[in-house]
Amino acid sequence: MKSIEDKIVKRIYSKKRGWAFSRNDFLDIGSDDSTRKALTSLEAKETIRRVMRGLYDYPRRSKLIDGPMEPDMGQVAQALARKSGWRIQPSENTALNILGLSTQVPAQAVYLSDGPSKTFSVGKRKLVFRKRTLKESGFKHSESELVVQALKALGQDRITLEIRKKLQEAIPVSKWEQILRDTKTAPAWVSDIIRSLAKESAS
Repeated sequence: MKSIEDKIVKRIYSKKRGWAFSRNDFLDIGSDDSTRKALTSLEAKETIRRVMRGLYDYPRRSKLIDGPMEPDMGQVAQALARKSGWRIQPSENTALNILGLSTQVPAQAVYLSDGPSKTFSVGKRKLVFRKRTLKESGFKHSESELVVQALKALGQDRITLEIRKKLQEAIPVSKWEQILRDTKTAPAWVSDIIRSLAKESAS
């Protein structure tokens, strides 16, 4: 019979590197105390990394530096949201950065949230949650939020062929039809661009 730790490792390995999580993500596997002990053991073995109090990740690794990369801020934000029961969405500038539409590496990643305004330190960067009414919170898929927020940040008149190409490179072909169905409530011009991107990706 598999131990709690074995079951937790199996779930972690089923995710991509960069996945961030808390004990809450394993409470269907074991009690809070047994899960805490298992995560402490896995951290000691360097299977996982402690990102902040109560939060860990399955670290991405870099061949260049032959070691772990900085935590994925999007994954950390999602883990905190799951743990706290918040709904979140990336700010417009954060969406641009995630999709590679901005060359700047911001000192902080900003997410809008229906929870309280809070700031967390994640390595050398800040993760900022700003309390807002989430107009696009009905989207089912994180890719939908990213694309809509990025397009809104750029504005209708700045969606060049280069931007369209970068968006298609950043989002898997299989996701565009999903995004199209998911974003019917987005502004009309945003929906029109997504529709054309989905059509181009399918061709």
